[in-house]
Amino acid sequence: MSDTQFSRDDIAAIAASLSLPTDAFINGSFTKSQSGATFETVNPANRASLTAIASCDAGDVDRAVAAARSTFDSGVWSNAHPSERKATLKRLAELIDRDRVELAVLETLESGKPIRDTLEIDVPETARCIEWFAEGIDKILGQSSPSGSEALGLIVREPIPVVACVLPWNFPLMMLSWKIGPALAVGSSIIVKPAEQTSMTALKIAALASEAGVPDGVLNVVTGLGETAGRAIGLHPGIGAVSFTGSTEVGRLFLHYSADSNLKRTVLECGGKNPCVVLSDAGDLEAVAKHAVNAAFWNMGQNCTANSRLIVSRAMKDELLHHVIAESKNWTMGDPFHPDNLLGSLISDEQFDKVNGYISIGASEGAELVYDGALGANDGGYFVTPKIFDGVAPEMTIAREEIFGPVMAVIAVDDDEQAINVANDTDYGLQASVFTRDITRAHTIARRLEAGTVSVNCYSEGDNTTPFGGFKQSGFGGRDKSIYAYDQYVEKKTVWIDLS
Repeated sequence: MSDTQFSRDDIAAIAASLSLPTDAFINGSFTKSQSGATFETVNPANRASLTAIASCDAGDVDRAVAAARSTFDSGVWSNAHPSERKATLKRLAELIDRDRVELAVLETLESGKPIRDTLEIDVPETARCIEWFAEGIDKILGQSSPSGSEALGLIVREPIPVVACVLPWNFPLMMLSWKIGPALAVGSSIIVKPAEQTSMTALKIAALASEAGVPDGVLNVVTGLGETAGRAIGLHPGIGAVSFTGSTEVGRLFLHYSADSNLKRTVLECGGKNPCVVLSDAGDLEAVAKHAVNAAFWNMGQNCTANSRLIVSRAMKDELLHHVIAESKNWTMGDPFHPDNLLGSLISDEQFDKVNGYISIGASEGAELVYDGALGANDGGYFVTPKIFDGVAPEMTIAREEIFGPVMAVIAVDDDEQAINVANDTDYGLQASVFTRDITRAHTIARRLEAGTVSVNCYSEGDNTTPFGGFKQSGFGGRDKSIYAYDQYVEKKTVWIDLS
């Protein structure tokens, strides 16, 4: 049976048969937390408890760091030839493909994401990302400096011994691969801290990595809460770098942790309030609407690159909005196990209350709710139907703050200059989209938009070959994806040799 042929009952049967991973993974073995504490993980689509996960704290982080450092110092992974690490990581990618259905169901269970997304996007892209970083590692060359005939200056890259990867809950598998792919490839040992809402797929990947031949102690998964396990990671003197994806609020905490400990390298990929700019010569507005709706509502709007602001030429706003509403009706919401649904639930009661709060604020500040999507059959989970607000002014709360839910704010502008000013009038700068058929306008405006990624005539985050990260409060310190991602996990060393 192909992945696209699974029925709702098929997926439910697979979910019921799964043995759910619950323990942390340290030094090659699943282990309880030292304290014995656990926390509950919940299916957000029906608010039912799934299982209890090990709630790790500073003592468990100490254990993981000690194992990671010992393994690094042994050289079994850090000193292995790049081609050996490549072969092991390619095997890991193969195992992810082999177990893709189980991984997809686990991800849907914990996150509320539609099964069609986890089967067709999240799991396959996770495997391809690991594979891409594996293929690249034996093709990154060193350098020599132009030092004349009397000296030789070598610039070499050495892996940071122990690094930590702190993950978000919105794309648990994909963000895991963006970080462990380059870190494993360069030879670092890793402590992974998954979001407490979505721990199980990281634990499953750790087991697959061990099966693939990644040595014990190289990849450790410390499950737990942010205020305990996360804080302990941020403050630990034995960790040389932290790569964090999540909210700007928590990103600030990791900067404080670094300052209060060993000044560990801190790479942040944080929030966004991203614009979709539709200019007067955008062309086929029905096609534009498909991109705009996908950009705003994919993953229930729980996406740091969600184009939650639709900035459109006033003269064509009504026509575009007509097509946007028509396209939005195709985005069915309901049971994430049903393969026909494009939208599932939000992640938690906290997010549910937050998004609904912003919806109320939008109405109270004078925006007009022109579309409220339909909710399919469900069991009372954290569902918020897609919302489109028209008549939004740039200073309104729903135009300025990251909602992280399926809420689109439509802002009309008079010309290109106003569109650029409105698009850039934000504390964030992660992604932007612009639609125009004029190649000169496309290049000019793409350069002026203050965002780490600008897509033209589409909504996109690029692919594995392109760097991903933000401007302003969307983050700094490095980039995920592409060859630049390796730099998060290495130190550059100069070796100076006197030849005279």
